[in-house]
Amino acid sequence: MITALVNGKIFTGEQFAGKEWLTQCAVIIEHEKIIALCYENNLPKNIDQRIDLKGLRLIPGLIDTQVNGGGGVLFNDAPTVETLRVIGAAHRQYGTTGFYPTLISDDLEVMEKAIAAVANAIAEGVPGVLGIHLEGPFLNSERKGVHNAAKFKIIDETAYQLLTSLKVGKTLITIAPELTTPEIITRLVNAGVIVAAGHSAANYEQTKIALAAGLSSFTHLFNAMTPFTSREPGMVGAALESENAWCGIIADNFHVHPSTLKIAHAAKAKGKMVLVTDAMPSVGSSEKSFMLNGELILNENGRLATATGTLAGSDLNMLAAVKNTVEMMGIEIDEAIRMASAYPAAMMGAADKYGIIRVGHNASMILIDDNFQLIRSWIDGIDA
Repeated sequence: MITALVNGKIFTGEQFAGKEWLTQCAVIIEHEKIIALCYENNLPKNIDQRIDLKGLRLIPGLIDTQVNGGGGVLFNDAPTVETLRVIGAAHRQYGTTGFYPTLISDDLEVMEKAIAAVANAIAEGVPGVLGIHLEGPFLNSERKGVHNAAKFKIIDETAYQLLTSLKVGKTLITIAPELTTPEIITRLVNAGVIVAAGHSAANYEQTKIALAAGLSSFTHLFNAMTPFTSREPGMVGAALESENAWCGIIADNFHVHPSTLKIAHAAKAKGKMVLVTDAMPSVGSSEKSFMLNGELILNENGRLATATGTLAGSDLNMLAAVKNTVEMMGIEIDEAIRMASAYPAAMMGAADKYGIIRVGHNASMILIDDNFQLIRSWIDGIDA
């Protein structure tokens, strides 16, 4: 089946015919791939169907590297393929066409089940599952946030073998780099694992050493890490200074002030700021409260927190993150879309398939209106 998507405002994410936003152009899809971009008056003769986009915006599908839950379920509570189906379906409603289910600090046995679930989900073609994010348990109790410090561990050989066991998709891990060695970081990176820093008390120098060893990203910048100050740049300073490392940000107006994020975006090398949700079960669910580590998490006007006020993930979705980035941070829409598509794809080593609308890439795209509401989505060419 060859399908032509016509009559839309197409944002490719890169230059095509000297433009990034295209009109009077069509995207041609066959099976899971984009096979052509062409003018509407020059469509291929073998088109089986045309889909009228009615002048709306067609943009690359959004990629979320930090998704704890959605649709009323938490990955930690039931690390199964069915849980991943529910989470993926919940986030697809808000433009996410690729995601990395995130396991919050837990026992090695639970981690093993989560990794197996992701491997099986990818094998079964569960829409959107691209790998796994293991946020802990190799973290620092001084910056634990809502994580259960009783689960924290040091990376030993058993843990290393587990962290490198996923053979499909990509594995992203968040660690406190000061609690391991540069040699272990390098070894993990050489094995194909993407290493991020977070929930860490590392100072500037310790962070620089980890960056030199292969650490390549920072989990929810500003939150649960040493701050930027006048005499000690901290982990935040090292993150912003690095020209190569990516920084994940949660643009929900609760985790970080929008002006702080705007300043950070201006300071950071272009292409290295990535939108994430840190989403919890409340996203895509009518039930906005849930249990985490035996503690009730309450939702107060969109802010998820424990009874003592500790933030516990977010009720954010990716399209809302893009909208907030435009409206609260004053970032141009083109850049905000890239922060949710092209940049996370590059961060995760998936830029050869996802993140932009390009011939040869997978047809993972979304159709949105001018208010950032989802109208339609395609994941690997499959329409919904």
